[in-house]
Amino acid sequence: MAGAAAGFVGGFLAAQGLQRFDQVRAERQQFNNDGVDIIREPGRTIIEEDNRYYIAHDENERFRDLGYDVQSQRQGGYDVADYARPDGSRIFTYTDDQGRLIRRVRQFPDGRELILIDNRYTSYDRNFQDDVVDLPPPPIDLPPDRYVVDGARADQGLVYEALAAPPVAPLPRRYTLDQVRYSPDLRNRMRSVNLNSITFDTASWTVSPDQATRLAAIAGAINAAVRRDPREIFMVEGYTDAVGNAVDNLSLSDRRAQSVATILTRDFQVPAENLVTQGYGSQYPREQTQGPSAVNRRVAVRRITPLLANQ
Repeated sequence: MAGAAAGFVGGFLAAQGLQRFDQVRAERQQFNNDGVDIIREPGRTIIEEDNRYYIAHDENERFRDLGYDVQSQRQGGYDVADYARPDGSRIFTYTDDQGRLIRRVRQFPDGRELILIDNRYTSYDRNFQDDVVDLPPPPIDLPPDRYVVDGARADQGLVYEALAAPPVAPLPRRYTLDQVRYSPDLRNRMRSVNLNSITFDTASWTVSPDQATRLAAIAGAINAAVRRDPREIFMVEGYTDAVGNAVDNLSLSDRRAQSVATILTRDFQVPAENLVTQGYGSQYPREQTQGPSAVNRRVAVRRITPLLANQ
């Protein structure tokens, strides 16, 4: 379970003994299915569609990394994993045969249910590209440093403001989680906080103990939001610079996002079920360069609740 006190903070290493990226590479399997390149590695699947890479991960890996007693069963055509929270409620995560997160529900001891995520589709035979939503760029009437907040320099009030703010532009409708994951135009409707103070060694997703303490402000903002509304959902996003190949960068960014999310729960009691993670590799740089860039090697957090269909 999560650590008992936020003051005791440590680093995070990947689960199942995977602590080096060369181990990940060694266990990769690559094949082609009807013209689509598919790469499978521990806990993740990477697919190339229309010259763009997408990554999906084991949605329950983070809960197991936290030491939760995750129970799994087959129910109604879905794989259902659940674990108990300290307050006696249970969290149920439904995934389909492809590993996509379909629903996440909190069930209270009296049987009441709170839907956190409803990612169901009109069609289940979908490619990643089907979930890309094209929207015009939103008009940004905010100073750049309030739209994308520098978590290393901003005061706590600005971090709270960014993670509680509504969309910066009207939404035509609400969307599924996968549409949010794979649509930059949609995500850009929400303000974000860059965790610039968190850095990673080359080919590593470990957050060192001294850096983990820097997550206190972001954790405080998320916890305050969840106390106000337990349905709030936040996305932790991982990015890399353009150095290295696209597959390695995508895998590393996804693992780094998960590392940060794990620490937010373990050391600061951010409810794990209110977080989702996603890696984007070098696909959305803040600085246009093919060389090394500290600006592009980042983890970011944004509130996505207003974008989701069930909210």
